[in-house]
Amino acid sequence: MRYGIAMLRGKVTGAILCTLMPFAAMAEDVRILALGDSLTQGYGLIEDFGFVPQLDAWLEAQGAKVAVINGGVSGDTSAGGAARVEWSLTPDVDAMIVTLGGNDLLRGIDPSVTRANIETILRAAQEQSVEVLLVGMQAPGNYGPEYKQDFDSLYPELAEEYGALYAESFFVGLGTSDPAQARAYFQADGIHPNAEGVQKIVEGLGPKVLDLIDRVEEPEA
Repeated sequence: MRYGIAMLRGKVTGAILCTLMPFAAMAEDVRILALGDSLTQGYGLIEDFGFVPQLDAWLEAQGAKVAVINGGVSGDTSAGGAARVEWSLTPDVDAMIVTLGGNDLLRGIDPSVTRANIETILRAAQEQSVEVLLVGMQAPGNYGPEYKQDFDSLYPELAEEYGALYAESFFVGLGTSDPAQARAYFQADGIHPNAEGVQKIVEGLGPKVLDLIDRVEEPEA
């Protein structure tokens, strides 16, 4: 009888180990939280064609062992990101991409408010030793030159202050300032990229994300 119990225990232990093995392998991956709004979430697209799945696939094609977590919430402002960043940064998150501010612009929110919210996010990451890639936004000219200057400058200034990597724009991969040419990469609303646009965006931001992964994987001095 004891022999039978010992055999049963051995089988159960083996089954548990087999179950845990995939999770152990996943733990070796660099886990990146993409904290953002509808641009990150993949608004209007089939799931596989959204920003996070396409970025994850692009990074793996470059040989990176990575898992990108979709922390995009459609309609979110920088205040929303600041409110949820602490519980979004679970202990298994190694790095974070922050793409917030577009909805602040749509609402005409004071740049000082956006700055404070982005700083809250960067401070939370710093406190948890999470590396960050901060993606900038550019204000349109219709709010006036002072608003544009204050808004545009907050991203590179905060990135430098908190030692974050910085990407000038989410749309840098589109490679054109011609609205007529860029329109081909957007959905009918003219705000959210289509699947081809996302592909180009990923190709533009991808090298910066590889730099982010390198920061995580650098051995401590």
